[in-house]
Amino acid sequence: VQLQAFGGGLVQAGGSLRISCGASGRYFSSYAAGWFRQAPGKVREFVAAINSKGTTVYEDSVKGRFTIFRDNAKNTLYLQMNSLKSEDTAVYYCTMGIVYWGKGTQLTVSS
Repeated sequence: VQLQAFGGGLVQAGGSLRISCGASGRYFSSYAAGWFRQAPGKVREFVAAINSKGTTVYEDSVKGRFTIFRDNAKNTLYLQMNSLKSEDTAVYYCTMGIVYWGKGTQLTVSS
């Protein structure tokens, strides 16, 4: 399984961005999938996850602002991020089952 995250960029505070993660392989729909992020000088932290049935869970600081969803037909995981804050600046990583990891995509939020 290979994962590739993309869609990061530079956004102004208060803005929105959607990042995506494409997965190879046949078993994407069977795995829980999620997003983690790592800011400079900090440890990687959980952001959001979605299981195979579509149940979602979020880290407290992103609740109400971020939405995780998946398109199993396209083997793609998404993270819609609204009302972005400077503290959301980080490299965002996607994962399947916390077993497979993609290379990150950088989000920078300017204040």
